[in-house]
Amino acid sequence: MDHGYTKQIRERILSAEDGSVFTASDFADIADTTTVRQSLKRMTESGTLRRILNGIYEKPKYSALLEEYVAADPDAVAKALARSYHWTIAPCGNTALNLLGVSTQVTAVWSYISDGPYRTYEWNSTKLEFKHRTNKEITGLSYMTSLIIQALKTLGKSNVTSEIKQILADRLTEKDKKACLKEATEATDWVYDTIRQICEGEKIQ
Repeated sequence: MDHGYTKQIRERILSAEDGSVFTASDFADIADTTTVRQSLKRMTESGTLRRILNGIYEKPKYSALLEEYVAADPDAVAKALARSYHWTIAPCGNTALNLLGVSTQVTAVWSYISDGPYRTYEWNSTKLEFKHRTNKEITGLSYMTSLIIQALKTLGKSNVTSEIKQILADRLTEKDKKACLKEATEATDWVYDTIRQICEGEKIQ
């Protein structure tokens, strides 16, 4: 019976994009945790997966240009940890600016706010940091809404230029914009005013 479960797990992983990150909870609809972990362990031993952290696995991505496997995406690892522990997270600080294309500065620590406990994780030269925040700051907000709010708070009102507003507007889909306008009403007044300019197509100045 386990062989059938293993086949389903393997097929799901093989059909995913290279660079995808998995945790045991991603396969809870297929089999129990023990069976899933055994399957992931076997796939790691065969080279189909590589273990990043305890319970976190990546389907390796090969770069023909670099002629080597690329490092795991820290944001994908953070999201996998959040799925595993049922946390709601959002990038904050320079991590938020980096992911939105506002800053090109390589961050030394990938920082996230979370409704879970304070935690840090390290592998190779990468460090993840989860900072606990009250539920009202994060729970109930979509990932993109939280990301935009954290980016604006990191910049500060006086540093949000028209160029930055345009960059953020270009990053948001119409669906994202509708969600931001609906979900960010409890944000600081200047943050919400800025979000309205970004999302409602008001003249950016």
